[in-house]
Parts: sequence; C-alpha cells; structure tokens
Amino acid sequence: MSPIEVRATAGLAGIYGLRMFGMFIILPVFAFYAEHLPGGSNYTLVGIALGAYGLTQAILQIPFGWLSDRIGRKPVIYIGLILFAAGSFVAASAADIYWVIFGRIIQGAGAISAAVMALAADLTREEHRTKAMAAIGMTIGTTFALSLIVAPALNRLIGVPGIFAMTGVLALLAMAVVYKIIPNPLISRFHSDTEASSGRFGNVLHNPELLRLDFGVFALHAVLMALWLVVPLSLRKSGLAVDSHWQIYFPVLLFSMVLIVPAIIYAEKKAKLKPVFVTAVAVLLASQVLLAFTFESLWGTATALLVFFAAFNLLEATLPSLISKIAPVGAKGTAIGVYSSVQFLGAFTGATAGGYLFEHHGSSALFAFCGILLTLWLLFAATMKAPAAVRTRMYHVEEMEPGKASGLSRQLAALPGVHEALVLASEGVAYLKVDMRGFDEKGVVQLLGGEA
Repeated sequence: MSPIEVRATAGLAGIYGLRMFGMFIILPVFAFYAEHLPGGSNYTLVGIALGAYGLTQAILQIPFGWLSDRIGRKPVIYIGLILFAAGSFVAASAADIYWVIFGRIIQGAGAISAAVMALAADLTREEHRTKAMAAIGMTIGTTFALSLIVAPALNRLIGVPGIFAMTGVLALLAMAVVYKIIPNPLISRFHSDTEASSGRFGNVLHNPELLRLDFGVFALHAVLMALWLVVPLSLRKSGLAVDSHWQIYFPVLLFSMVLIVPAIIYAEKKAKLKPVFVTAVAVLLASQVLLAFTFESLWGTATALLVFFAAFNLLEATLPSLISKIAPVGAKGTAIGVYSSVQFLGAFTGATAGGYLFEHHGSSALFAFCGILLTLWLLFAATMKAPAAVRTRMYHVEEMEPGKASGLSRQLAALPGVHEALVLASEGVAYLKVDMRGFDEKGVVQLLGGEA
C-alpha cells in the first residue's frame, strides 16, 4: 500500500472505531447508572436506551451510503459525526431515561459506516482494497474489547454522563481528522464490493444461504445486547465491585481471542468453515445454559463469559467471510449492507426484548429468549450448504463498451480456478471469485492486457 493509502486506511479505521467505541463503552456500566435516573428502574426502558442506536443505524445506514454517492463522502461523514456528537451531548445532559433514549437515537442517526467504506474504496487501489477493508473491520473487535476494559475505570472517574460527553468531544475532533488527514479522492464512484445497489437487493434477499447468515448476525447481536442487561448485575451480586469488573472482562476477552486462533486457521486451511461455524453456534448456545445456571456465581459467570466470547469472536470473524464467499460476485456490497443493517436491528431487538423480559419475568426468561434465538440459528446453520473455498479478487480494467465487458466476463469465467467473474466497465473493475488451489493469475493478467 502507498503512504496515501496507509494514511487513509488508518484515519478511516480510527473514525470508524471511535464511533463504535461511543456505542459500546456504556454497555458494562449503563445498568448501574440507570438505577439513579428517573425512569431507570424500568428495565424495558433501560433496554431501549441501550439498543436505540441500533434502530436508527439500521434504518439510515444504506440511505447515507447512497447520499454519499450524490453529495460526496466527506460531507456525509461530517453530518454523521455531528449527529453522533449531538446525541452524545443530549445523553450526557439527560435528566431522565427518556432523554438518554433520545440521545441514543440521535447517536445512531449518525450512520457513517457505508460512507466510510465507500471513501476507503475511493482511496485504495483494487489490489489493496481488501486489506484496507479488513483493517477497518478489525477496529470493531479491538474497540469492543477496549470499551469493556476501560469502561469501569472511566465510570469511576467521570461517570456515564462524562463518558457520553467525552465521546461527543472525540466525535468533533474526528471531524478534524477527516479534514486534515484523510485525502480527498480524485475520483469518487460507485463500488459494487462495498456499497449497496438498489438493483441488487433481489439477488441478496432471495438467496436462502445469505438469509441464513443475516438471521445469524441478527441473533448474535440480539443475544449480545440482551446479556448486558444482566451480566454486570450478576457480577455485582456475586460480590465483585463495579470498579473491578474489568478484572473479569480483560482475561476473558484475552483468552477468548487466543482460543479462536487455531479454529480460524483450521477452518481456512482445511476448508472446514461450515463445521467450525456450526460448532461455534452450538457453543454459543451452551454458554446461555451455563449463564442461566451460574447466575450470581462469580467464577461460574466468568467461565460462561469465556465460553460465550470465544464463540462470539469466532462467529464475528467468520460471518463476513461467509458473506463474501456466498454473495454473487457483483452484489457483495449489497449483501454486506443488508447484513450490517440486520446486525444493528438485532442489537435493538435484543436489548429491547431482553429489557422487557427481565423486567416482567426475570433473568430466566431473558436467557430462554437468547436460547430460542440461538437454537433457531443452530438449525439454520446446520442445514446450510457448505461454502465453496473461494476468495474474491479485483483487477483494474480500462474503459470499454458494455458488450465487450460482458464478453470479457465470460472469458475470465472460463479460466482455471475461476468460479465467477464480472467485469463492470462503469467501475473499471473486474471482480473474480476464485479457488486459490487451481487459480492461474497469470492467465487473468494476460487476458486483461497486463493490468492488475
């Protein structure tokens, strides 16, 4: 990657991570803060406050991406960061739970994910785009882990209102990063691998294998958000001071990351992605049983959390890979857009339903809700088709007539190791889905006239 590509990727990853940090950091401490807010004794409202950002994020993410095609990437990112900052300040000054909910709704309205990915695509060459997207995506996991670890300490120092205010200030500073550090693209165009296309929704929404994965990420994030209503309370009831909760979260997250590395290597190297994936869903379901039976036991909860996060992190890593392998080669961006929107909708649903069930029926009902979602997902995962061991490759192509592009697509598809090929003259890109074991890249480069 060139210095400009590295700078753009690092800057956009930082902005993306900052926004997710603001969403995640209140998860371990908000239930305690809500106890002292008017209306905060109602766990249904607490759940809505936790998950409200997911609703507006799910609704606005794809439209904001389309808006960035019309008015530019940076203006949309500025608008999103202003909304996020405004929501943070509203939540920081909230006098009751209802104002926190309103603030979280505004935070979620700053849905810049699609615009960030589109700008990253504008600023990176085809052969480096996958690396840039992976770097930006990795910030989600890193930010999530960091949020859980530092939240108890920040809560002690500045409280939840201070945390909200801090994230608002950071969002405003991020605007300076966008202006000063991230380059302006020379050409801004639509990218089928990162952006949703209205003409491709049919390909995605009528694909049963993609729908299984969409339900999976919905269930995964619904369960995650529901658990944050009860896990912090469980740790406190077991005798662990709130300020010390990081002593559980840190080793649990660290060891869970270590545990999944062999599984990921095995899945990719041996082309055993489906068995590993199905096993992870089953382990996630088992973690709910463990949590239900060890509730208010410190070591029991810690063990159950280790099991949960090992499976959660593995699934977070493999789901996007499965989307990429299964989605039609020209509809990857649309598939990812739908996937991301459903993910945020799952966060809202899980937090809201979890809060209602915990309020009216206790923790057992919440764990049962999570268990039912994961049982359904396990059934969908077990009956899915094993994905082909393929990877996506992108190559630059010169301008050409649509008819010539169609002919070139057919020629590329006939090459050894190529499962699917699509040349989009309007984007100047050839998208290939290839089996690396039999793929002859030299043949592709020769056919494209030496451009790669």
